[in-house]
Amino acid sequence: MRATTIHAPYDMRVEDVPDPVAQLPTDAVVRVLRACICGSDLWAYRGEAARQPGQRIGHEFLGVVEETGSEVTTVRRGDLVVAPFMWSDGVCDYCREGLTTSCEHGGFWGSVGYDGGQGEAVRVPFADGTLVRLPKEAATDDHLLSALLTLSDVLGTGHHAALGAGARPGATVAVVGDGAVGLCAVLAAKRLGAERIIALGRHQVRTDIARRFGATDVVAERGEAAVEAVRELTRGQGAHAVVEAVGTEQSMRTAVGVTRDGGAIGFVGVPHGSGTGLDLGVMFDRNISLRGGVAPVRAYIPDLLPDVLDGTIDPSPVFDMTVDIEDVPAGYKAMDERTALKVLVTNDR
Repeated sequence: MRATTIHAPYDMRVEDVPDPVAQLPTDAVVRVLRACICGSDLWAYRGEAARQPGQRIGHEFLGVVEETGSEVTTVRRGDLVVAPFMWSDGVCDYCREGLTTSCEHGGFWGSVGYDGGQGEAVRVPFADGTLVRLPKEAATDDHLLSALLTLSDVLGTGHHAALGAGARPGATVAVVGDGAVGLCAVLAAKRLGAERIIALGRHQVRTDIARRFGATDVVAERGEAAVEAVRELTRGQGAHAVVEAVGTEQSMRTAVGVTRDGGAIGFVGVPHGSGTGLDLGVMFDRNISLRGGVAPVRAYIPDLLPDVLDGTIDPSPVFDMTVDIEDVPAGYKAMDERTALKVLVTNDR
């Protein structure tokens, strides 16, 4: 089969790799219908996250079950399923507590020796704990497939950030970052009842989506100017709930600066490039809480899925470019150059 591999910074290839098979009784094999490129994939693409030459890549996909091991009971051949960006057994202490990303037997797609989502098929460990069945009729609805694909990562991650920040009815929420996760955090904050949502971003195409998703205000400034702008919008107080969806030291400093005393920050931007760190004394003095981390999206899918299916929320606009598997390298280039927000990968063969 064909799959995306990474060989060196900026060297993405689509190559022939062995067809996956169910190696263990708990495995399933999924033929990928839709996958996508994540902003976090760019750290490997740019050489800022180490990868072995030829390693597989991609962690967001949905598709059709083609094979199951003898112990798999919750899905069967022909089922349409979505996979969260990490596999998990569903039964360990952490999984039962909803922290599937800390599963004792879990792992990340594209790890050495495992399949990545940006290919024609994937071997799924612990299929019962990992995969979530979708309505079969969705397989013929391109728009719905795009919306459902966000359940594999960005929608659940935005939801995790909004929950960590304490988005709630009547709250003012600020979202630092206008990537796909930040935009999904806007959508999640709106879903959770936030009264006012301030999106921080400089790219009009993206901030237009933020407004479509529920943002009431847009702040284009950065750094101290952004902090001043948000405080001006909030009677000098800042936002009750702040999402940090970038991962840089500057973005976290901005998040702290725009948080109201007694407020909380939900951080989901993968940390990178931090030099001097945060001044915890500032957070201590102002009673600012910090929550977040790797989003346990598998635990959120049952809650979010019905709202995607009935159209209550539609995260599909985060995809603004579509490629087939053979053109995945071009998708990386577009996202790296910021000519695409998030690239959808189709495989309808």
